Amino acid sequence: MPETTDISVSGESIIGDVIEQIPGAADVIEKYFGNGCFTCPGIRMESINFGATMHGVNAEDVVADLRALLK
Repeated sequence: MPETTDISVSGESIIGDVIEQIPGAADVIEKYFGNGCFTCPGIRMESINFGATMHGVNAEDVVADLRALLK
């Protein structure tokens, strides 16, 4: 697993990649998008921006919470 300091997160980041690379990211994704993401095949190709749009949340809030995990 890569060092978390080598990982960057943006709205274009793929949800599945973020969950795999950042410890605790699954909790953030569940907080904003619910637990349906974990069984959705789109997790491998959908970005945080797309997920935020689909779930009616602000993508920058999701990104900020994920970036906080990297500190």
